[in-house]
Amino acid sequence: MTRIALLVGSLRKASQTLKLAQALTKLAPEGMEFDFVQIGDLPFFNEDLDTDTPPASWTRFREEVKAADGVLFVTPEYNRSLPAALKNALDVGSRPYGQSVWNGKPAGIVTASPSGLGGFGANHHLRQPLVFLNMPTMQQPEAYIGNLWNLFDENGRIVTEGTEDFLKSWMEAYAKWVSDHI
Repeated sequence: MTRIALLVGSLRKASQTLKLAQALTKLAPEGMEFDFVQIGDLPFFNEDLDTDTPPASWTRFREEVKAADGVLFVTPEYNRSLPAALKNALDVGSRPYGQSVWNGKPAGIVTASPSGLGGFGANHHLRQPLVFLNMPTMQQPEAYIGNLWNLFDENGRIVTEGTEDFLKSWMEAYAKWVSDHI
């Protein structure tokens, strides 16, 4: 079983991005297990807090990511970039220096937006710190999901033609990416 830490960039309880992340897990090939790792309770990274007894949420977060074989980021785009909560999670996981929980973990990125651009800016901004964090990140196929607010019915099922097939094929490619890099 391949264990994937899934980080959702939107903190809203009923977010469309969370629905997208849940749909992706249902479309994944057999043999993948997903742990939705919470990021909304992480205090902003401040080295003064990173002592022998860091905040409990930091310790929980670091342990959950460390236990994973790979990481899947599913995020909206905020102002043509990634949400602050997601950037903070990257920072928290990268410390203490030399003990990054991200090192070598294969990553995948799915971005979404209510506009037609599908989170292009967030996708590429997220790739920048992942290079530094030494996370081999799947390049192709890319996943920019536009018109997110029209993607699901009231039960969370995908209703736009072709999207489910695309997401399923993306998840298959991601599963292969992870298996090739662990």
